[in-house]
Amino acid sequence: MNEAEAGSEIVKISYKTGVYIGEAIDRDDRRALVKVLAVLQHPTQGDLHSSYDPDAAIFHERRALAYTEKVWVPWPTVDRYAGAIPDYRESLRTALDREQERIDRMRRWAELCLRNLDTLRKDYGM
Repeated sequence: MNEAEAGSEIVKISYKTGVYIGEAIDRDDRRALVKVLAVLQHPTQGDLHSSYDPDAAIFHERRALAYTEKVWVPWPTVDRYAGAIPDYRESLRTALDREQERIDRMRRWAELCLRNLDTLRKDYGM
């Protein structure tokens, strides 16, 4: 989407690891002001510079942007959105559920890896 296309345009944006549907309500030559209408992907928890490190110096709690919250985003993170706009609360619930399922899947994967490594350690005679 280019700058001239903003102005009550429904868009999809990425913002600090979250993905949202919103309304582009203003712009300048570098960015768009977007009013959040729905959540497509909940922000990732933890330190963005130390991904998946539970021992990071600061483990951040990252909240989703609120309904109608306005945020300036760079133009490269703005795309047109043509689908239905889900209810904000329902979209937040769905995004949060998806993120918890993703984390649970990673947890289960890590547990299986640790079991396999324990077995290999024994096989290696260590």
